[in-house]
Formats: sequence, C-alpha cells, structure tokens
Amino acid sequence: MSKNSRKRRDPDDGSDSIEVKPKRMRYSSEENIDKENGNVSGSDTELESISEQLLSLERKLADELGKITFRLPIEYIYSPLEYAFNIHSMYVRKYCNTQKKILFLGMNPGPWGMSQTGVPFGEIKMVRDWLQISGPVGKPSKEQPARKVTGFECTRSEISGKRLWGLFQELCGTPEKFFEHSYIHNYCPIALMDKKGRNITPAEIKGSEIQILHSACDKALADTIKILKAEIVIGIGGYAEKRAQFVVNSHKLSAKVLCLPHPSPRAANNKNWSDKATKKLSELGLLEYFKE
Repeated sequence: MSKNSRKRRDPDDGSDSIEVKPKRMRYSSEENIDKENGNVSGSDTELESISEQLLSLERKLADELGKITFRLPIEYIYSPLEYAFNIHSMYVRKYCNTQKKILFLGMNPGPWGMSQTGVPFGEIKMVRDWLQISGPVGKPSKEQPARKVTGFECTRSEISGKRLWGLFQELCGTPEKFFEHSYIHNYCPIALMDKKGRNITPAEIKGSEIQILHSACDKALADTIKILKAEIVIGIGGYAEKRAQFVVNSHKLSAKVLCLPHPSPRAANNKNWSDKATKKLSELGLLEYFKE
C-alpha cells in the first residue's frame, strides 16, 4: 500500500477499504502553452480551443475521481490522465480541434492500451505507427507487479484497441480521414484492479463509490458532447451505450445514441469482429463518413 493510502474499517458493512488521500496532480500541460502551435492559454473557455476545453474538463474529472475511496477488492487505481498526460494531450491536441459529428465512447482504460499510452483503446503499435504519437510515460503511484506500466516499451498488445483502430485504419486509410467527423473518448478515465491484477470494470463496482463515479463521469460526458456538438454518440459495448443514453436523456441533449459491439476477444461470438462492425456501421448509415 502506498504512503498516500491507508486501510480503514467501513462502519456500514465491516469490510476493509482503501482510503486514498487526495493529492495535487501535476500535468505537463500546466506549463505555458505555445500559442504559435494553435493552443491558447487562459481560463476563459470562450478563448480556448476545443482541445484545451476538453483537456481542462478531463483534468477536473481525473481530480474528482482521485478523491473516491474504493473498497476492496479494488486495490490498484491507474489514472493515465495523470502519469501519461503528455501523451494524452498530444492525442487531443492533434486530433480534436474541431467539432465532431460522431463520438465513439469506450468504457475505461485497458491494461495494455490506454493504461500504457494515455490514448483510448491505445494499443501500442496503432498509437505509435498509425496515429503517429509517442513519448515518455510515467508510472502510477501504486503499481500492480503483473500490470506494470512501461509505456511504449510495452510488448503486450491490447486486442480490443488493435481491432478498433485497425478497423478505421482499413476503412479510412489515414487518421485525418477518421477524425474529420469522429473522435474516440472513454467514459471513465481510470483503470481498477484487484490484488492479483484482475481488471474490475465500472460495471462491476457496487456501493456508494459507483454513484460518485457515475455522477462525475456523466457530467463530464455531457460537457464533452456539448463542446464537440456531437450529433451521434456510439457506445462501444453495452455499458458505454447505457451511460450515454442516460446522460443524453438526463441532460436533455439532442444527440442520438447508438451501439457498436465491443471488440474484446472475450465477448461471446466475437470472431470476425471487423466484418460485423463494418456491417453495423453500414446498417446505421454511417459508413460513408469513414470511406476514403
């Protein structure tokens, strides 16, 4: 257990929990922003580019989630928006400086994707070779021995990310074509694991923690949709679709919510995912946005 956390006994249910003391998060983008690169510093959102508005929103969300006390079995919390923020900010600034018609929404970071690169579904080779983004990545404050963060030195491949970005590489040819109308974003930016390193998804969390997490992530998603003026939100998997639908309804947004099957190899009947996803996009009338 890190020096920033301690165990306590929850008086409500008698279970052990991990109490994480809030700490000030340092982000590489808090240095002066180079206006010559098209980035505008200052807190006035009317003067900020879309990318800077999103990064400011994500910093706030990461800070809020960092204050949540997650009970056991959750023992490890990875926040790529903290230790890999330099890479994440490259992704946002490079590919999200315009409004987007379509917002693809993932659930949360995978151990070999965003947890390593700071990019949603960020399989190493796809981020480095297709998105042309790379650089140094830090470490979470408390690291699970079997799920170490080695950044772009990681030799593991996240199949979900390889499939998702690989689909759009095949359809679009270039990243610029994909991002002309679309963007990929995660609903929850933190990864959660038990003592043995087993991934615990937000869908598996019980108790008051999930209410706090949902409240923070829902508001951030609503603001993201507004900033991008997204007309269509595509949940990648059922959980992301459900949260998107709740957010659109509760905030009275005009965006339409759709669903794309999750590319995880663990999902049932998920062979030939690329063909199925392409067919789904065609049925939804969206394939034209991704064709070269």
